[in-house]
Amino acid sequence: MSYRGGVPVAEVTRSDFVESRHHGSVVLLDAAGETVAVTGDVTSAIFPRSSNKPLQAVGMVRSGLRLAEPAELALVCASHWGEPHHLDRVRAMLRHGGLTEEALGCPPSLPLDDDARAAVLAAGGGPTRAQMNCSGKHAGMLLTCLVAGWPIEGYLRPEHPLQQRLQEAVSEGTGEPVAAVGVDGCGAPVCSASLTGLARAFLRLVGAEAGSTQRAIADAMRAHPDLVAGTAATAVDTRLMSAVPGLLAKSGAEGVSAVAVPGVGAVALKVDDGAARARLPVLVAALRQLGVPAEQLAELVDSPVLGGGRPVGAVRSLVCVESR
Repeated sequence: MSYRGGVPVAEVTRSDFVESRHHGSVVLLDAAGETVAVTGDVTSAIFPRSSNKPLQAVGMVRSGLRLAEPAELALVCASHWGEPHHLDRVRAMLRHGGLTEEALGCPPSLPLDDDARAAVLAAGGGPTRAQMNCSGKHAGMLLTCLVAGWPIEGYLRPEHPLQQRLQEAVSEGTGEPVAAVGVDGCGAPVCSASLTGLARAFLRLVGAEAGSTQRAIADAMRAHPDLVAGTAATAVDTRLMSAVPGLLAKSGAEGVSAVAVPGVGAVALKVDDGAARARLPVLVAALRQLGVPAEQLAELVDSPVLGGGRPVGAVRSLVCVESR
């Protein structure tokens, strides 16, 4: 079964003219995990991409991964922006295992953060594996292999014991069998799930008992949102977790995002054309429908479209979810 696509979820206006529309799918769950509203296709399998990282981290910790501090666990779940504090921690994690950057299986990259990328280039540097936004996850995978006694060679192959354990963790979290396994942008296997399953998994993370593996991962991410993404104003996950107490957020490539708030509910969405700009307006609209107070979302409402360096339009949600 493959994803069938969604309906209009956001539109882009420029000088009061509707320039384009983004299609997609959204699911809202209440605090008990019941589906309360949907739009589009929320039951077919998609690749959640980096939104799977907290679930993969569950599999790593259960396989024996132990880190120096929660901040490092947040980085295992991150799509970091390659700022100095991200790179320092990734390299420290590798040194702890007696490894170098060359052990990382992710491809060399420049930082996602504009300032960090400019600094690297100004200093005469270039792409490195540690700068790749998934390097924290890969460092966690390597350290898990070391402690579990699994070979590092081939750690990205789907049949490797590590990846088998991570697949089990994704399936358990979503409550669904993994329908397909693909290759993520970083070279690691990516497991499919439905948007409903993804939302369910995030709700389980924030609702887990204190002291559990799931709760430790959720707490680490929420305590260190700048490590999960970056410090720039455009780092959506950082902004969401900083604005709403208790909220857990993790975006993925191709327009995927999942959020959950304990005692409130969860949202998972996919924008069909992969546009990142549509995610935040739709998430804000969905969180409002779930009952997150407007004042907590106030700083997230505006998603301006710029022309000549000044706001000339906006990206706004069109989500009219169907109650269930």
